[in-house]
Amino acid sequence: MDDKKAAILSEIPRLRRYARSLLRDRDSADDLVQDCLERALVRLDNWQTGESPRRWLFTIMHHLFIDQMRKVNRRGEAAMLPLEAGEAQAAPADQVETIASREIMDALQAISPDRRAALVMVAIEGFSYAEAANILGVPAGTLMSRIARGREELRGLLDDSSRRRSIRIVEK
Repeated sequence: MDDKKAAILSEIPRLRRYARSLLRDRDSADDLVQDCLERALVRLDNWQTGESPRRWLFTIMHHLFIDQMRKVNRRGEAAMLPLEAGEAQAAPADQVETIASREIMDALQAISPDRRAALVMVAIEGFSYAEAANILGVPAGTLMSRIARGREELRGLLDDSSRRRSIRIVEK
């Protein structure tokens, strides 16, 4: 039993990263991770020994996220929370990579949650298409479609932001 708990604890950084990619607010993301861990520990017997808990935990988290989004949609509240005060402050970037990373993260947050979840599962978390489709509870073709559309949407957003960045205002 302790080995199972240790394996689950080792997945917390990945769970937090995924939760933060789904929800922009750190506190909400941490709440989602906590809910996921609570549910996992209560249902520890459902996890098959010998397998990595990663897929199982990500499936639990995704289902909790979907439930949360449904509650928000029923209540009519905003789905995405605004940036925290510290995140909204502009600071000059020391490196071009920092600007590019920020633009990518902003663009990722701008696409639909379904596409974002599919992209994060495959491109960032490293799940195969089959594993990600299983975790998200959609057919593999739907997952691939979401990824393709999400990538296209990201390209459009990133092209637009790079054009805006290259425009300079000249004062006389």
